[in-house]
Amino acid sequence: MDVSTLAISVVTTMVLHDLNVLLVEDSVLLAERLGELLKTTARVELVGVVADEMSALKRIGEGGIDVVVLDLHLRQGTGFGVLRGIRDKADAPVVIVLTNYDLRAYRDAAAALGARYFLDKGREMERLTTVLGEVFNDQNLN
Repeated sequence: MDVSTLAISVVTTMVLHDLNVLLVEDSVLLAERLGELLKTTARVELVGVVADEMSALKRIGEGGIDVVVLDLHLRQGTGFGVLRGIRDKADAPVVIVLTNYDLRAYRDAAAALGARYFLDKGREMERLTTVLGEVFNDQNLN
């Protein structure tokens, strides 16, 4: 078998699974809007929407979450509490912070707690699908 045949064989046997995304957002209106966006994004499966820290940690603890789209200000608790609760987990999901509070201190704190991305809702929300594509590619190349 030559190298090109082997490469084709390897590519055709790779199984690409959709990203299982948990949305952590306390605004019902925004959660609906983001939910619709995520449901129409290729290779993304919205597996849940929760509005508070405890529910987020419980759902993440159940497993099967690849990505968490995380607001920092929640109905109860904070996104920082979610980040603290998962930062030492070996199988922690990729976290994309999506917030109205684009402050340097918040960006730095989120990054220190393991958030891979930080997006401002007012200016960068449309980048969410691009970022999810990057995460999908990263997970399927490794």
